Amino acid sequence: MANDTTRLLGLDGLAVAGVADDTDGPVVHLVTADERARHCPDCDTRARRSKGRRVTRPRDLSVGGRRPRLVWAKRRRRCDELACRRRSFTESVPPVPPRKRLTTRLRAAAGAAVADQGRTVVQAARDHALSWPVVAAAFTSYAQPVLPAQPEPVQVLGIDEIRRGRPRWIPDEATGIWQTAVDRWHVGFVDLSGEQGLFGQVEGRTAQAVIDWPADRDQAWRDAVQYVAIDMCTIFKSAIRRVLPQATLVVDHLHLVQLANQTLTEVRRRVTVTHRGRRGRKGDRE
Repeated sequence: MANDTTRLLGLDGLAVAGVADDTDGPVVHLVTADERARHCPDCDTRARRSKGRRVTRPRDLSVGGRRPRLVWAKRRRRCDELACRRRSFTESVPPVPPRKRLTTRLRAAAGAAVADQGRTVVQAARDHALSWPVVAAAFTSYAQPVLPAQPEPVQVLGIDEIRRGRPRWIPDEATGIWQTAVDRWHVGFVDLSGEQGLFGQVEGRTAQAVIDWPADRDQAWRDAVQYVAIDMCTIFKSAIRRVLPQATLVVDHLHLVQLANQTLTEVRRRVTVTHRGRRGRKGDRE
């Protein structure tokens, strides 16, 4: 029964010692079944002495619609190799790396939910009972191997800022002045002429932040950019003039129309005050 349950769980290097029912779901007791777990991770020496047991509770995927609670009783080993700097270590297996509270398949499933299934980070976190920073990190780890080292050349580059969370400050120990640790503004770079979507996102809304991202691309990539679409931001304008001098700046029509409407409203208010001596009312034709 134990072997069949171990196969059903499917975590290489771990064996099921017993399963107990609980109100929140099954409790699965695990023991280490991989001989390589007794080898020191630094010098690969097989440990012969134990320093006692440690109990960890890694989180895993749901089984049969219920989320099992894993209880892994593993040993802390002594490394007898005198030349090794590591004196002791705790057993670990590939499905549950050292100092990790999630199995690798749970982390991969959370990342795949965002990358392949079209879920938001928050929704994937709810579905897998995780926090959104954990899912965001899982998505990054999942997407990193398949992303190209450099984006493909683009003819029309779009740049815009986005507000992300709240700013945070930390004091400078030397001067005592508070400095920004986390900026609430991020700048995104997108492909407007192709299908590559979002190229990247950098923290901060300064000219140097805008310059650094295109500057990290090679010269051929920068030379291929013919147009850059921005809003009416002088920071973006000065940065693009420095890093992409050959590109033609284009202001998106949304902000132009918005500015025209604001100007028209100001003119109407000023004329109404001049001719009527009061603010405009709902019944006024102008």
